[in-house]
Amino acid sequence: MNPGRLGLAPIVQENPLWISWHDSNWIPVLNPGNVMDYFSEKSNPFYDRTCNNEIVRMQRQSLELLNNMTGVEYILLHVQDPILYVIRKQHRHSPTEATPMADYYIIAGTVYQAPDLASVFNSRILSTVHHLQTAFDEASSYSRYHPSKGYSWDFSSNKAIAEKTKTQTKKEAPVKEEPSSIFQRQRVDMLLGDLLRKFPLPLPQVANNTAGGTGTDINANNNHGGAGSENDHAASDHTIIKQEPSDGSAGRGGNSDAPPEKKMKM
Repeated sequence: MNPGRLGLAPIVQENPLWISWHDSNWIPVLNPGNVMDYFSEKSNPFYDRTCNNEIVRMQRQSLELLNNMTGVEYILLHVQDPILYVIRKQHRHSPTEATPMADYYIIAGTVYQAPDLASVFNSRILSTVHHLQTAFDEASSYSRYHPSKGYSWDFSSNKAIAEKTKTQTKKEAPVKEEPSSIFQRQRVDMLLGDLLRKFPLPLPQVANNTAGGTGTDINANNNHGGAGSENDHAASDHTIIKQEPSDGSAGRGGNSDAPPEKKMKM
């Protein structure tokens, strides 16, 4: 009877190289003494219920009896505690002869099936053929044929596409400025404070034009008048320095201000 006519889809077995299994309850207490019990869990898809290990386990006997039995069995092949355990599935023919069937490795509590040599070669060859086919397809896209010139190569389209892609990338992903850190801000404030202490800002000078001037202003004006004669004497013959007379406000203690400049009449 054809199952396709009855509408029944054929059962496709999943590739064991693509799956993994783990039990979170066992991972914290996993050790070389209980790793075989961990591998023999019912939910483990890699474990065969018809193996000799299951028979010995149901009879509650020691695993050393497996050497005297024939059939499928599991053994602990390699231990690198606490991260790696390797378990081998083999068919035992006699106490001294066994044929390996598959290897399983447990890394951090997760069980995987190790690929066989044929699967490794197949994967490598398929990957190589895929990359070679991609390279040939890309190279053939640059070839051009002209009846008078023959075959030639044209890479201008590739350059245009590369430049266009680069331009779009720059427009779509602008560079964002990173914000300053607290250390940088404190460091800048400290440097600015040192600069202000070394080079203080000049304070604005306010002129004292009040009527009640101090005695210091009067002395300054007198000294200024006395210094005028010395400046006149020290000047050269071609230069005449003339002291403007002060008004009556100087006698009253006020500041002697120069007369305003005369504006030229147009």
